[in-house]
Amino acid sequence: MKILVTGGAGFIASHLVDALVKEGHEVVVVDDLSMGRREQVHPSARFYQVDIRQREAMDAIFRAERPELVNHHAAQGNLRRSMTEPSFDASVNIVGSLILIELAHAYEVRKFVYISSGGAVYGEPQRLPVDEHHPIRPLSAYGLSKCTVERYLEILRDWFGLDYTTLRYANVYGPRQDPNGEAGVVAIFSRQMLAGQRPTIFGDGTKTRDYVHVDDIVRANLLAMVEERGAGRVYNLGLGREVSDRQIFELVRSAVGATLEPILEAKRPGEIDRICLDASRAKAELGWEPTIPLEEGITRTVAFYREAQGRVSETD
Repeated sequence: MKILVTGGAGFIASHLVDALVKEGHEVVVVDDLSMGRREQVHPSARFYQVDIRQREAMDAIFRAERPELVNHHAAQGNLRRSMTEPSFDASVNIVGSLILIELAHAYEVRKFVYISSGGAVYGEPQRLPVDEHHPIRPLSAYGLSKCTVERYLEILRDWFGLDYTTLRYANVYGPRQDPNGEAGVVAIFSRQMLAGQRPTIFGDGTKTRDYVHVDDIVRANLLAMVEERGAGRVYNLGLGREVSDRQIFELVRSAVGATLEPILEAKRPGEIDRICLDASRAKAELGWEPTIPLEEGITRTVAFYREAQGRVSETD
């Protein structure tokens, strides 16, 4: 099958591209490299450096490649920027997604897999763990843009007849995550502690998130990309376990072998206090459940950054 992956030079989607190539699919990657890295794109994938908001360029790609399936990972994922520049956030996450949806319809794509956020669309939860029936009440422009596209897909499925599946991720972590951004606390803590620096926790350390390893997320995507599986459905993907910032800090510190204490700063606006996801629907309908325990995943992730740090040191 020929599959177009947006954001395929980024952390999560580059792992997905690797898996798709390994399974024998023909993969086309679109990424503007604003966050992704060209060297992370599998050499067997065809690569286009294009912003998904560039309709003419995207139309040319669809016309030349004729993908059978689209997996849409590309996004503006900076929560703080979404609050200071909501128009930019909407232009990427809403307008860019709609361009892809329209082109998928025009070029008769068989399925569209959309990546949403289980940490941002629900807002402050009324109950835990959060299932897909929980009210949608985002506290950030980022969360609002993500759930807006979900609604567009729902409405346009009836109008366009486009089959789709939406995946709402918990906090994904693992190798290749960019430790220089605002997201990816495991990557950030790992890099800083390996360098002997004290990481910063925003808040008092009790804020909780649900964490899932990138390898488990890739497996969920492969299952959701099967035609007619999960048609028109939304799935939470997470461990279903609340983990505090302080617990993540301590797990990373243990894996690094450090003795540092964190710096505590004020909580950032737009962030919820607690979340964890109920992924029982994904288990029942997709046959997916996470297999990598958090402790093991963090140990593996720290090992990746330790090796990467060693390579950098050797070239200095």
